[in-house]
Amino acid sequence: MDIGGTFTDVVTYDDESGEFRATKASTTPGNLSNGVLSGLGSVVERPSDIGFLVHGTTQGLNAFLERRGVPVLLLATEGVEDSYHIARGPRTRLYDLHYRKPTPLVPRRDVLGIAGRLAADGSELRPLDERAVRDAARTARERGHGAIAVAFLFSYKNPAHELRAREILWEELGEDFPVSLSHEAAKEWREYERTSSAVVESYTGPIVRRYLIDLEQRLNDQGLTVPLHVMQSSGGILTAQSARQRPLQTLLSGPVGGAIACGELSRRAGRPNLIGVDMGGTSFDVSLIVDGEPDVSAEAQLEGLPMLMSVVNIHTVGAGGGSVAWSEAGGLRVGPRSAGARPGPACYGRGGTEPTVTDANLVLGRIDPDGFAGGSVTLDTALAGEAVVALGEQLGLAPVALAEGICDVANSKMAQAIRTITVSRGIEPRDSALVAFGGAGPMHAAFLARELGIAETIVPRFPGAFSAWGMLQTRIRQDYTEPYFFLDADLDGEDMAGVLRRMAETGLKELVHEGVGPDRRSATHAVDIRYAAQEYTLTVPLRDADEPAEPGFLKTVAERFADLHESRYGHANPGAPIEFVTLRTAAFGDLGHLAPHQWPKAVSAGFPHWVRQVVFDGEARDTLVVRRDDLLVGHTFVGPAVIVEDTATTVVPPECSVRVDDVGSLIIRGKEQK
Repeated sequence: MDIGGTFTDVVTYDDESGEFRATKASTTPGNLSNGVLSGLGSVVERPSDIGFLVHGTTQGLNAFLERRGVPVLLLATEGVEDSYHIARGPRTRLYDLHYRKPTPLVPRRDVLGIAGRLAADGSELRPLDERAVRDAARTARERGHGAIAVAFLFSYKNPAHELRAREILWEELGEDFPVSLSHEAAKEWREYERTSSAVVESYTGPIVRRYLIDLEQRLNDQGLTVPLHVMQSSGGILTAQSARQRPLQTLLSGPVGGAIACGELSRRAGRPNLIGVDMGGTSFDVSLIVDGEPDVSAEAQLEGLPMLMSVVNIHTVGAGGGSVAWSEAGGLRVGPRSAGARPGPACYGRGGTEPTVTDANLVLGRIDPDGFAGGSVTLDTALAGEAVVALGEQLGLAPVALAEGICDVANSKMAQAIRTITVSRGIEPRDSALVAFGGAGPMHAAFLARELGIAETIVPRFPGAFSAWGMLQTRIRQDYTEPYFFLDADLDGEDMAGVLRRMAETGLKELVHEGVGPDRRSATHAVDIRYAAQEYTLTVPLRDADEPAEPGFLKTVAERFADLHESRYGHANPGAPIEFVTLRTAAFGDLGHLAPHQWPKAVSAGFPHWVRQVVFDGEARDTLVVRRDDLLVGHTFVGPAVIVEDTATTVVPPECSVRVDDVGSLIIRGKEQK
């Protein structure tokens, strides 16, 4: 189950038949559980029949973006309590006169300095002031704070002061009171980033916990007998019980399912490099598959505020089907403001009057007004036309010209988002295939591919619910980090291997609590490395925990780091001293592989279709309209065409070719790439 800004998607898999089914329900912003249960009820008669359930939640992300988290009290080491507000300098915007630092989630008056000090090696220089911690608990009660974040210096080396502070806070406020410790939120160096991670967890955590408890209770009341699993930002999943303990890990769980789905598609289709584009009702998300795996980072930023956690790299811009078109200084703008689910685009008939991307596509004839979202929403073409005409009069444009202009502006914005995430990784977009999903992604993908010079566009099965499908392809995942500062000349490979083995042992034991059997557990390892005297690191994968103890390890890992540095930055300095910074271990629990039934092969070249007028390049053209279920493996045709299905609509521009591959995906190629 995947909650989007406009629709909540649900995908089911039948163990006996091997069939997938997908549906959409309107997202219910006031209480997201209602939309989830509505969508689930439309595909599952009895929750007691469910054998596995996974959910991508946007509760924490929405609370963060809308600034409706709980008031947080931050306890910091006395003398450096201003670190959170000093933050980091804008290295990439030093000469930007309009730059403004991100607004912290905790105002300065809610930051308290607590006496007590640890040295950089974790030894105690000054004991914790326990009276000050008790006073802070009373302050939290008096001011009405909903959570407390504790971030003391060097707690990643020695958590004793933070752990004792939590004991005292719970003695004063009760063990149900939310307290986030920075060494648990992010056991890594960099005081500001670790503090920010703890603050974000405190700010959003209580809302996520309440939501998960409510959803679990309502599902159990309906007869669900298996644990609810929750998608993590890293691309793995956890039980809801574990997610409540570490709610920060679920912050970006909604968009991540699409990246995991692209990874699975990459393996099935034998295409190692893919660009995933997820266009929904509110946003446009771009993710990368490199050598068959989603691109994962050790740090994320939201609105300038950093968080240290494993996260699938996703670049998001405000460009979705519900993005509002508007006029500014005589020019056309699209987004980032969205009409959302309520009132939604003008064509929804729910009170919206401003034209959106969906309205523009409807005016151009690219959407079936009676079959939108599987027929669950009937679109009003007249209302869409009125909204487009009204804006067109302001800009002096005819309705059709404005409608195409809205789509062109949105496409340009999305193409730039793709360039941003690919170029920053040293990746040329045209060397990858484009995977289009989300309710509106397949409608725009072929135009994006043309603008970027990408030869091939793939539209998978159930594109509108592809992210939810991806959640069924993932694994249980637990991430662990350990600061490990050594120059290459000082490295003890046996010691590093021992630390990695202990981290793996801890992770594999924790998987027991997730219900994973011994034969289905595994672990991977990596190390953050940088050139000596540099600041930023690259994460270098290791073959296994024992590799650092092997002869020649330093040479091998240095070469691996140099290759990554060359790929990311366009240069490397082989032979220069390197420094090890952080060890990383990910423990995985395999949930088995879903084997869907094969999509049937075509026995003839023909297929059912009809023709209607659709506008391309200012001209209404006879256009093939086909239902997706009528296209079988081996069918081919040439656009213009519109392919309709319950979860999305695919638009094929004139002279582009379409082929259905062996797994039922649509393969679209431009004229010059046939």
